[in-house]
Amino acid sequence: MAKVIIWNLVTLDGFFEGEKKWDLDFHNRAWGPELEALSRDFGKTAGLLVFGRVTYEGMKAYWTSAEEEGEVKTYMNALPKLVGSRTIASSDWNNTTVTADIVGEISRRKQALDKPIYIFGSAFLCDALLTAGLVDEVMLAIVPVQLGKGTPFFKDGARRDFDLIEAKPLSNGAVLARYVPQSAITIS
Repeated sequence: MAKVIIWNLVTLDGFFEGEKKWDLDFHNRAWGPELEALSRDFGKTAGLLVFGRVTYEGMKAYWTSAEEEGEVKTYMNALPKLVGSRTIASSDWNNTTVTADIVGEISRRKQALDKPIYIFGSAFLCDALLTAGLVDEVMLAIVPVQLGKGTPFFKDGARRDFDLIEAKPLSNGAVLARYVPQSAITIS
């Protein structure tokens, strides 16, 4: 059974982007050798990458036209990808499937795969999967920046409790924190 792992960068005040879509300048404060190595590890271990529609559109636009070469570009374009959307029905990005039933599809894929399912960005999608109890881990790079305004990663709603499984300071002051939602069900 695959683990479903949320991955995102958030500011100290909880934003995963600034006031405008794709306002991610604060990522530069956290980026460095440690996150680059983590990104390469995602490509080596992932069984599936998952995006909401907005994150998918940005990722597709970037990774299909990026001039940089390397492992990350290769895996972003090669790995199987799943997009949760009610507004698009298909994709021309290599190895991409689109579904309007993301909760059902993640549930099926979680049972069928044995490699991690990584969800990048996609705050509304992450909220839906946390609510459905399908998330096994939330991995955040907490960036030492206060934006003051932006798009919060965690959406308003019911309280959720998490257990810390690892906290690792990075050389640039960011902290990589891994949490397990207390509602996560582990099946051996």
